[in-house]
Amino acid sequence: MASGGLGHDVTNPIEAEGLVRRFGDLTAVAGVDLVVEQGEIFGFLGPNGAGKSTLVRMLTTLLRPTAGRALVAGYDVVTEAGAVRRSIGVALQDAAIDPLMTGGELVRLQAVLHGIGRTEADRRGAVLLERVGLSGAADRRVGTYSGGMRRRLDLALSLVHEPTVLFLDEPTTGLDPTSRLALWDEVRRLNHEGTTVFLTTQYLEEADELAGRIAIIDGGRIVREGQPAVLKAAVGAHTLVVTVAPEAEAQARAVLEALGDDRAAASGSVAIGLAGGPAALSGALRALGDAGVAVELDAPSLDVVFAEATGRRLEGSGGAEATPEVAP
Repeated sequence: MASGGLGHDVTNPIEAEGLVRRFGDLTAVAGVDLVVEQGEIFGFLGPNGAGKSTLVRMLTTLLRPTAGRALVAGYDVVTEAGAVRRSIGVALQDAAIDPLMTGGELVRLQAVLHGIGRTEADRRGAVLLERVGLSGAADRRVGTYSGGMRRRLDLALSLVHEPTVLFLDEPTTGLDPTSRLALWDEVRRLNHEGTTVFLTTQYLEEADELAGRIAIIDGGRIVREGQPAVLKAAVGAHTLVVTVAPEAEAQARAVLEALGDDRAAASGSVAIGLAGGPAALSGALRALGDAGVAVELDAPSLDVVFAEATGRRLEGSGGAEATPEVAP
């Protein structure tokens, strides 16, 4: 956090200090301090119900904090909400897009809502639709668009007013691999052009691929923060994942308890941190030989960091379903 508290002289696009949000007796966000630096892609991860969406809604002025303070693009999210909205682009996963309008019409309408003149609106609309690969579909009704096309249109809409900070809420959820890679390329290009990106995602590979820094929220608090490579190195031990039949799970767990610390694993598997790494694998294999189970040795990943920080696997990474997050 910048010294001297929050103020208009800050240079960081996003700063939060002691941010709290309560819904009745439930505290969804419990005193978050956060800094996102100029020109970075910041990945924000958390299981459902951890406070991730609530924090994003506060930063984008859609939800008023119960306590604490946050500045986005140098403006207070409560007292200067209008200035914040003019400075940011927001592509929410549940954004409502009129299916009866064409892509071109929606981009031009978005420009008008931001006070951009018709000539400039037409120019920007054409440029943005070309950037996201929708020029050929500009005159088609959005109701005919695929999921990937809708996500790319939503990105174009969020960029009409040339924001300095872009919030992307799980931008590739539900997309096929090709569409996901295309959207990743566009996010990188925007970032290289100077746009600061705040990325929430349920895909750990996405955060690892795009983000220079990440934060993991759990129970309304930031439980890990830093560069992905540093966080992965801090976990240390490789993870031994043992795939077991239901009737063999108890036996496999009993054998593995003596070999390393328990780690969160997907359903049907048992996992430990194998301190000796590959060198210790032969001993583990001998111990498991009579169990008749398959084993894998994985290097530390963001999935492991997430599981070590929260005790759970992130939705979308093969773990069990989490509790739905409370929404206003």
